[in-house]
Amino acid sequence: MTGRRRIRSPLLPRHHRPVRATALAAGALAACASLVAGCGVVPGTAGGSGGGPIKVMTWAPEDTKATNKPGMPAFARAYARWINSRGGINGRKLTVLTCNDHNDGVSAAKCARRAVKEHVVAVVGSYSQYGDSFFPPLEGAGIPYIGGYGVTNDEFTSPLSYPVNGGQPTLLAGLGKELAAACGNVTLVRPDTIAGDELPVLLDSGLTTGRHRAASDVRAADDATEYSAQSTKALDSSTSGSRAAGSKEGCVVPALGDRTSTFMDSFRRAREDYPAVRTAMAMGSVDQTVIDASGGASGPYEGSYITGWYPVESDARWDAMKKVINTEAFGDNRIDSADAGVQTTWIAYTVFEKAVESLGGGEVSADSVRGALNDGLKISTGGLTPTLQWATRDTWSSADDLASVGFPRMVNAHVTLQLVRRGQLVAARTGFTDVTKTLQNADVN
Repeated sequence: MTGRRRIRSPLLPRHHRPVRATALAAGALAACASLVAGCGVVPGTAGGSGGGPIKVMTWAPEDTKATNKPGMPAFARAYARWINSRGGINGRKLTVLTCNDHNDGVSAAKCARRAVKEHVVAVVGSYSQYGDSFFPPLEGAGIPYIGGYGVTNDEFTSPLSYPVNGGQPTLLAGLGKELAAACGNVTLVRPDTIAGDELPVLLDSGLTTGRHRAASDVRAADDATEYSAQSTKALDSSTSGSRAAGSKEGCVVPALGDRTSTFMDSFRRAREDYPAVRTAMAMGSVDQTVIDASGGASGPYEGSYITGWYPVESDARWDAMKKVINTEAFGDNRIDSADAGVQTTWIAYTVFEKAVESLGGGEVSADSVRGALNDGLKISTGGLTPTLQWATRDTWSSADDLASVGFPRMVNAHVTLQLVRRGQLVAARTGFTDVTKTLQNADVN
């Protein structure tokens, strides 16, 4: 399609840098990196070639003042212990290197350069806000990035990225689609930033698909310590005209990333005179761990609609992941089966394991893993996602449907609708909702 500009990934933290060009970085910063302090390793010997251990890396921010995802590398190490206790993959042990990206572009690049120096065959199940920092080294070395959290646009544009979910774009579009039938006035509270400017586009794409008027737009500083004024404005907007006969109650959608919890603290106090107003948000802003920390059933999230990528944590399809946690990481409080980061890491390693298994006894390298995924390998995740399949130009994949709006690597545009009931996330609707057409129809001119 012509005349469209690429949608930036929404709900990005304020430190996100502009999207870089997708051309491969010349020279590739390859083997010149030093080891990063804070990195760990599941013991093993080198390499992915020959008959030695298969080496991969998982990174995420830990011990920072912003977003932290310590459960992702911790679970990766537990997964390595579990798979190795079963004989490894195709009889070869798995070595998992881990790295702390510190929510910092320099550290993210150091992690990527370490992955190059260590000759890992893939980076698996990781979280970083700095795709423009870590993708150039990976692309220069041909190392695939499998199952990133979906927090940056780069994860849906880089030819070496293999995302397992639809990131924040699908969550917000899917949320709008669901709220169209459930809400009267909808008010979006979002960062007053360039990245924040894209959020109304995606939410409205879902609302208009459901023949609902566009949301009111309330802008807010993304580094504020309280949001009383924005809470009052959102409540006024959401309840305007709601006393009319037969009208539905309004809904407020906070989309402030890490500051959503701060907003909800202010909103809880301001909404006392508006008890019927409901809240809704995307999994990127809240998950079960946040709900628990805020007071559970007595907290501000009770009754909220939430869109997620996967089934709720209580679903039996997570039993295999929970078995790994109970067997290899029992008592490790960094790993929570309800954490969307841990869940994404499990799915990412499922993809990696099946890609390696498809190689049989052949060489396991960055090139061969990438080739297996590019050749149209279909990967089942046990119902946690639709069947995942990436492709080269010669093979069609569902990503082709979204290339025109800037997501050429997105192969899973499905979301789930959840509800906070008695302090627990429960399924509000059975199965997945596909928002591919919703995203295609987004008015981003």
